Amino acid sequence: MAGDSGARPALDAAGLVAAVRGLRVDAARSLTPAPSVQLTADAALAVARAACEEAAAGSGVVVTHGTDTLEETAFLCDLLHGGAAPIVFTGAMRPASAPGADGPANLLDAAAAARAPESAGLGTLVCFAGELHAARDVRKIDSTHVAAFGSPRLGPIGHVREGRARLERRLERRAPLAVTRLDATVHVVTAGLGADATILRAALGAGADGLVAVVLGAGHTPPPFLAALHAAAERVPVVVTVRPERGAILRSTYGFDGAEGDLRAGRLICAGALSPAAARIKLLACLGAGLQGDALAAAFAPDDA
Repeated sequence: MAGDSGARPALDAAGLVAAVRGLRVDAARSLTPAPSVQLTADAALAVARAACEEAAAGSGVVVTHGTDTLEETAFLCDLLHGGAAPIVFTGAMRPASAPGADGPANLLDAAAAARAPESAGLGTLVCFAGELHAARDVRKIDSTHVAAFGSPRLGPIGHVREGRARLERRLERRAPLAVTRLDATVHVVTAGLGADATILRAALGAGADGLVAVVLGAGHTPPPFLAALHAAAERVPVVVTVRPERGAILRSTYGFDGAEGDLRAGRLICAGALSPAAARIKLLACLGAGLQGDALAAAFAPDDA
């Protein structure tokens, strides 16, 4: 993005490379100039596939992406990517024309992470403001600050300093999904104080192929909302995550009506370790890979924390 009054898309891949002193790349490719808030599911899938194809050749890949939906495309890419070469997403919070633009530093850091031997086998990462995050954990945590991304549950997995990537912990890789399409309709429905079944019924009535439910605390739900969730799960897959950023769904600590035991007493798929955005992307990807029933539940089992 660039512009003194109302920044708009301005630099393609070649332009970004040319604008950053010291950046070394083997090739640069432009896919779409659209702001990330305008990306369709098909466009995000095309970006993820292109990155995975490039990584399959054995070299690290950097993807520049708008920050509004960066975490979603990065996680989608991670779900598809099964190779050893790292894929590193980055972006910028300030337009290229702004004083103190952060894009060049982020791009240099991302390239350093993509080249680092220590990054091999980690799947897809997000590099921002000198931090490295696992794609499945990262969230946009600030609307305007240059340190816009974080991993609230476990923190960053590493850092980039003076052009050198340092990885401080490893990730357990998950088997890649063979996603053929991303055309399902999945809505996010959120519980809150006094929530009833209205929004759930509306989502199902609109033809949802699946739902992501955001419940409270450690898996606690207003009873009318929970009853509607269980009814919905008899019709479509329903993945449940939680409102707190450092999320988990308990199993047996509380016993009141609407506590975690009631949530788990049915066909709901618990994924407390995922953000609502990540849970939606994973459900879209699983449906696009043809997963149903027990196979679908098994795909989310590692996310039940």
